[in-house]
Amino acid sequence: MAFATSWQMFKASAAVLKARKELAVFPALSAVASIIVAATFVVPLIASDNWDRSSTTTYVVFGLMYLASAFVTIFFNAALISQANIALEGGDPSVAEGLRAAGARSPQILVWAAISATVSQALRWLQDRVPFVGMILAAIAGTAWQVVTFLVLPKIVLEDRNVVAAVKDSSAALKRTWGENLVGNAGLGLVGLLFALPGVLVMFVGFLMLGTDIAAGFVVVGLGIAWLIVTAVVVSALSGIYQTALYRYSVDGNVPLAFATADLSQSFRQRGRR
Repeated sequence: MAFATSWQMFKASAAVLKARKELAVFPALSAVASIIVAATFVVPLIASDNWDRSSTTTYVVFGLMYLASAFVTIFFNAALISQANIALEGGDPSVAEGLRAAGARSPQILVWAAISATVSQALRWLQDRVPFVGMILAAIAGTAWQVVTFLVLPKIVLEDRNVVAAVKDSSAALKRTWGENLVGNAGLGLVGLLFALPGVLVMFVGFLMLGTDIAAGFVVVGLGIAWLIVTAVVVSALSGIYQTALYRYSVDGNVPLAFATADLSQSFRQRGRR
């Protein structure tokens, strides 16, 4: 039943994305910007004499890189949410307007990026320092953090809330939307995994072909990589749309039209306010 509901949610989100393909531009821009950020920090470090995993310089550089990467990712997610909200209202989303809306929230986005990067690194430290048990604890803590803070960015972007208020509001909304939150995250994650499998298989075949035909093998591997990139972009866009729809439901208790027409009223069932 949970998978069936997740699949219905995926189809509803896909319908919005199909009608408003420009929403997929934001995760694509995020991927390109993230690569540029990583190259900007890592390439000079490797090219210099300061490359030392244990050096203070390396720690500082990588710390700044994680912060910049988090900011870039959250910035474009904010842009996506701003325009997904317009699309769910039946309006006409725009890439330029999305970037402008995210730019207007840059101070809050920077603070949220710093917090997110710190939590991410803390979980990674736990995973690395405590074998096996640390991995399990990090996975549980990471999932809990994602669920509790799932509506933080919509609160920042659509309500111009500061980070502290946004976290409090997101936590409060969890009481009413925890089911949809968990099912949506798990469902979209599972769908993303299923759609990524063909790309992984193609890459595997390509690596096998390298032993007999290098040129053809590289082409096949490239096709697999391209499939994975497209899958990541699409799933990211779908997640942003779902995140925005869940935010709208948490605010007014109404199912966004695009979801209601997909017969998802049971998934977004009305709940009494507390």
